[in-house]
Amino acid sequence: MLGPARTQGDEAPVARDEKLDLLYRIPLFASLDKHKIARVGELTEEVEVPAGKVLIRQGDAGGDLMVLVSGQVAIERDGVRVTTLGPGDFFGEISLIDGRPRTATVTTETASRLLVVSHREFHALMDQIPEVAAQILHALADRVRKLDPRETH
Repeated sequence: MLGPARTQGDEAPVARDEKLDLLYRIPLFASLDKHKIARVGELTEEVEVPAGKVLIRQGDAGGDLMVLVSGQVAIERDGVRVTTLGPGDFFGEISLIDGRPRTATVTTETASRLLVVSHREFHALMDQIPEVAAQILHALADRVRKLDPRETH
């Protein structure tokens, strides 16, 4: 768990429609129909974390996908800052798929609200709805193609 349970006085939870809109922005989920994205939404947990919290450490095992609802995170690889992400951005999708060690360290720069999809829950969803697995393969193939500057595949 990334953060404490919500207490009275905390910000209101993300509205269901806002949560689904955020999930639709993730390439892994972008082509899912309304029913399937709603199922993914059911599997997401909302958490709040303070500034300075390491969410993911490079080399650690992990398998959660995280979507920023609010706040900002820094991404570092081998101790070098690679980028900064903000609301609507996501990270952790590679380990969500393969469960292998994390490829970067992600640290909150400001207090942040996140949607989290766990590895176990997501794999159960792929078993229940095979189209999700097919979409994942398609999205990952697109991602690999974009990594190759020649794009000749």
